[in-house]
Amino acid sequence: MTHEPVTIVGADRPSRFVVVCDHATNLVPAEINGGSLGLPPEDMERHIAYDVGALGVATELAQALDAPLAASRFSRLVIDPNRGEDDPTLVMRLYDGSIIPANRHVDEAEIRRRLDAYYRPYHAALSQLLDRRDDPILVSVHSFTPQLRNRPKRPWHVGLLYSADTRLAHPLLARLRREPGLVVGDNEPYSGHLPGDTIDRHGLQRGIPHVLIELRNDLIRAPGDQRAWGKRLAPMLGEAAEDARL
Repeated sequence: MTHEPVTIVGADRPSRFVVVCDHATNLVPAEINGGSLGLPPEDMERHIAYDVGALGVATELAQALDAPLAASRFSRLVIDPNRGEDDPTLVMRLYDGSIIPANRHVDEAEIRRRLDAYYRPYHAALSQLLDRRDDPILVSVHSFTPQLRNRPKRPWHVGLLYSADTRLAHPLLARLRREPGLVVGDNEPYSGHLPGDTIDRHGLQRGIPHVLIELRNDLIRAPGDQRAWGKRLAPMLGEAAEDARL
């Protein structure tokens, strides 16, 4: 049976918003080394394999916005859908101190196979979802680890990533900064521009308003916290879109 690389929830929901979760799962399809990358279970539960808690937040956010959700069904270590096809980190061999055994000797033919089996169908499904809407707004949900190995702790609770198109990001940033006690990152903990990533491909290149939301994963490990953040972010996104007159 062919592995389905994407889950679409609520395709017919009427909102202009489209929610995407690129790193939704740590699932390794059976056709990849028998369903294992050779990592111990504790590594597969780390941020290196998927964005911990992000799918729960994205699911609740999409429901609160009455918006569709597109979510990956393969680990970012199989192939990373939030990278350009020519990005050297598309298939990671080493990530945050862990060697990925099944990827150590991956060749160009195997990378092409993974592109055709998982990466390209995922992006095609997201494109089709956006094509079905007039004037869509793209919201990508990710999470980040509080601390990379041998690196300083990250202080942000939430960060927004963006590059040239600030229509949604700037008003949402202003709205988040009005929340008491919330430490908000502006293009933190990463830069907001990565050529060929999801936001570049489906937002910038298509002229669609967009933002990428990063949540610190220790704040969203529990299902209740994931639901709370989804419900918290939904009205802020609505207000930001209204402030931007989108």
